[in-house]
Amino acid sequence: MDGTGFEVAQWVVRIALAIPIAAMGVNHFRRGSARVMAKMIPPRISGGDEGRALFLVRLTGACEIAGGVGLLIPYVQYAAAAALIVFLVAVFPANAYASQHPERFGKLAFPYWPRFIAQLVLIGLLGLTLAT
Repeated sequence: MDGTGFEVAQWVVRIALAIPIAAMGVNHFRRGSARVMAKMIPPRISGGDEGRALFLVRLTGACEIAGGVGLLIPYVQYAAAAALIVFLVAVFPANAYASQHPERFGKLAFPYWPRFIAQLVLIGLLGLTLAT
């Protein structure tokens, strides 16, 4: 594939990632969703403080929105992709914690290994957008 075709493929991937990532970020600001997500944060991170957990949920939501939008802005897109890779690694403990407590989190308690693989795929796709 020539350079132009690869660049088009990168844009397709950026758009395909940006929309759901930003939408997931918006969901962090919905009251019911935010409270459930706050419970997903392991006590060793939240200190068992619901207010701190809600702050972290909103912070991660803002990061997702900024990252999703950033993927679509030239000159910012590479920093956004790199930041989202770091973000996915940083939030994985909450996802792993939820997967270990299905009785508490219901549908959010997606099994560990599929979630782990999905996050690796997302990281790989974001890495693809960084390739030159």
